[in-house]
Parts: sequence; C-alpha cells; structure tokens
Amino acid sequence: MSTPDLVAVLLATLVLAGIGAVQVLAAAGRPCGRLVWGGRHEVLPRGLRVGSALSVPLYAAAVGALLVRAGAWGRSGTEAEVVAWALVGYFAIGIVLNAISRSRPERLTMTPACVVLTACCLVVASG
Repeated sequence: MSTPDLVAVLLATLVLAGIGAVQVLAAAGRPCGRLVWGGRHEVLPRGLRVGSALSVPLYAAAVGALLVRAGAWGRSGTEAEVVAWALVGYFAIGIVLNAISRSRPERLTMTPACVVLTACCLVVASG
C-alpha cells in the first residue's frame, strides 16, 4: 500500500468513525439531530433513528472497501475499484446535499466531512 493510500484510508476511517459516533447518538435519541438528516429535528423521530442506526454498518463497510482497494486487506480487484469510485460519487453528492441543508450545524460539520471523504476516496480509487 502506498503512503498516500494509507493516509487517505486512515483519514477516511477517522472521519467515518466520527460521523458514525454522531449517528449512534442520534439513533439513541440524543439531541444531535441538527447534524444529520437535514437537521430538522433536535431529537430524531423513530424512522430517522432507524436510518441513523443502519448507516453505521454501512460506514464500516465503506472503510472495509477502501482497505481492500488500497491493498491493506484482502485482494483488490475490479469490484473494489468500482466500489471505491461509487464512494467518490456518494460522498460528492453528500457535499452538495449537506451544503444546501437548512441546518447551519449540519452545513458546518458534514459538508467539510464529505469534502474530506470525497478526496480520500478519490485518492484510494485512483490508486
């Protein structure tokens, strides 16, 4: 694994762990809903709490996919490359959606997080 890939995977892991922690708190009914799902609710309603809970294993899967693509875990192949590029697109869309959120806290935290994640995934995908 190259140094840029290693740095990108580690940084993406840290950012996703932070976002995952916020999602766990939101799923548990803690008052951090202004940071997620459009920021309309301080405490998320049941449906969005379920969505927050389901997002956490997806973040873990994203880290796993980046590790595979970077060559740190298992054998990287076409599937890992496709998933890494899909993550680039997913987080790029996240930049736009978070940037237009009506919630200032969400705009100020999640937009930069998605910028970092897009850049990290781009480094790993193109590696």
